[in-house]
Amino acid sequence: MMERFENPEGRSGETPGTHLELSLEPVPGGDGILVTDPIERHQFALSTPSVLAPEPADPDAFWFPADAAVRFRTDRLDLGSVVSVCVRDDEGRMLGQTEHYASESFPRATYSLELFAPVKTYVRVTAPLTISSDAERTTLSFGEEAEVLVGARSHHERPAATITTPDDPRSMMRAVSLLGSALKTTSPERSYPTLRGHPPLIERGDAFRAPPTMTAPETGVTLELPATYRHVYVAAPLAYYLGATVVEGETPRLRTENGFTYDLDTAAGYERAVERALKQTFFLDCLTRTEGYYQVDLHERRAVEERVDLDFADLYGRSLAERVEAYLRVPYDAVADHIPEWKLTTHVTPTADNVELLPFVANDLAVVRTPRAKPTASSETQAAAVGAFLRSSSPVAGGGASGEDFTRSASRTTPLPERTYVQPEETDSLEQAWVGEGTPVGASKASLQAYRNRLYRSPTEGDIGITVVCNDPKMADEREDVETVYGSRDALPFDVQVQYELTREELRDALASETDFFHYIGHIDDGGFHCSDGTLDAATLSEVGTDAFLLNACRSYEQGMHLIDAGAIAGIVTLDDVVNSNAVEVGSMLARLLNRGFPIRTSLNLVSKDSIIGSDYLVIGDGGHPIAQVQAAFPNSVEIEKMADNSFEVEFHTYPAAEFGMGSMVQPFMPGDVPYYLSSGIADVFYLTETELQEFLDMETIPVVVNDSLYWSDDLSFDLF
Repeated sequence: MMERFENPEGRSGETPGTHLELSLEPVPGGDGILVTDPIERHQFALSTPSVLAPEPADPDAFWFPADAAVRFRTDRLDLGSVVSVCVRDDEGRMLGQTEHYASESFPRATYSLELFAPVKTYVRVTAPLTISSDAERTTLSFGEEAEVLVGARSHHERPAATITTPDDPRSMMRAVSLLGSALKTTSPERSYPTLRGHPPLIERGDAFRAPPTMTAPETGVTLELPATYRHVYVAAPLAYYLGATVVEGETPRLRTENGFTYDLDTAAGYERAVERALKQTFFLDCLTRTEGYYQVDLHERRAVEERVDLDFADLYGRSLAERVEAYLRVPYDAVADHIPEWKLTTHVTPTADNVELLPFVANDLAVVRTPRAKPTASSETQAAAVGAFLRSSSPVAGGGASGEDFTRSASRTTPLPERTYVQPEETDSLEQAWVGEGTPVGASKASLQAYRNRLYRSPTEGDIGITVVCNDPKMADEREDVETVYGSRDALPFDVQVQYELTREELRDALASETDFFHYIGHIDDGGFHCSDGTLDAATLSEVGTDAFLLNACRSYEQGMHLIDAGAIAGIVTLDDVVNSNAVEVGSMLARLLNRGFPIRTSLNLVSKDSIIGSDYLVIGDGGHPIAQVQAAFPNSVEIEKMADNSFEVEFHTYPAAEFGMGSMVQPFMPGDVPYYLSSGIADVFYLTETELQEFLDMETIPVVVNDSLYWSDDLSFDLF
């Protein structure tokens, strides 16, 4: 019998004594259950043929951890969208997994069903079972009225405890050694994002302190490193994922209890060696786990199995240390071209204060680089990075006659604020973040305060709140565009509030009100937000109620950082003047991407590829934050090119999201025998007829790239090709 996964620090990683308040309540009218995660702002409905009277049930009745559960009687559950369903027997053995256009029947028995929905949901039932789905929804039929248990788990995780460390690197090694205490398993399944757990927090102090009950997993893996900030910081995600103990050593290396050693001081350099070790062990765990709880046909296993001398069935039952030894004996080049594009590279300045960011960096499984260059106030860097578009246009500040474009600056004569800039080296990750002093160019500006704000985000009742403020009537075009975009998804409840020409006090109230997203259209200068009766400086705000924001005005960086300090999680800001027509374009594209569940950093990256002006915008805070749940399991897009034979080459991309991070799987709905793929980056290239492509585009509203321009699947014309 397979063992259930347990979290020794508390279900879903919440701080002891807290409750995530995930709810399973009857839908309005009573004919179904609405699973709601009020922290992550996600919901998922299961409809029934008749009115229900659900009763509380034991969350421990399922194979995987659940936060809440209910029981009721019905003969059918209708899911509001197509949901991948994993079917297990009462012993936990996987019997099958269904996707689009499924029709699977199972005889009467006890089944545990795992629904890969916006909120992780489980169903347990003793009955005959039929799972059917079309292009729009999935139905679970039981053939008779039966008692059904439904449980759910919030993706939101709070660290179970805090570690205090002095500023010396040896103490930091002790702290990093405990990051792996959050792992919910040391099996290959920890490569799934929901089975890792958020690492404990780290804070600076005069002496080392950790809860006596907090212990690192006994994995038999040790990292020997020189006692420097750089060596410790770079290794933190690897130490977390391997549950490794970090000790001082003259030469950086990985060793196991069996005497195996792996050099981390290679010709490629220490940072590249650690990056390769993290990617390789993680990737091969993803392949090995197909022998365990989720026995699926995985594309990456098909692709590399003949290249590597690994017995995955045997490795699955081995210890973590034995698996690591086998993995690292494989030449990296044998697997490199099939490792998914990594979600994030975080550039961490190796200073003592940045140790507090390490749990968040490790939680993202980010590749860590330590920059050598220091931020500079170079006018050359600034001009190249944030002012290129101004040299090719001559806008008139403040507007003017009809047809005349203008910048969103109150005055073109005002010099830019004094800032230092830094340009991190390019990497092959999908996204980059900067941790340290200076304003980054080509990366988001990460913030410890932003991560903490998200971590302790309070549950919010009601619809997803969007506040749009237009403080200049000359910018009404953007307001009209975004007003029609936000809340345009019928299946999700949005509360969109649009306000105009606010006074300072009215804007202060709008920023203080609880809302999921604040979209500002207007002017900002060194003094703050322009209002109808003066200027409001966000530095005067002690607290804001918005989770995320877009300040679509000139030079909004400093005001945005003040909003992060006052409680916001993430935002998009500008570094220089922006031309109104370009700002309208960027604001409208961002609104549509955010409305469809794309995280903030991913949204800006997509806009920047389509519009040169997008490079003048910057993400600050926790760039992985979304404002809405995605329509399907993953944010995804396609790039389409018409071939000479009139077929279409379709490049399918996925993007990591909070609930579906590195290690998640996706099965694109394409014709033929399509396997599962590891998410993040380009999954594969498919060749479709026009009819097949149209059927694919009709399934979901997603971004589509044609000839390097961004369109949407619901209004794409084949005349473009």
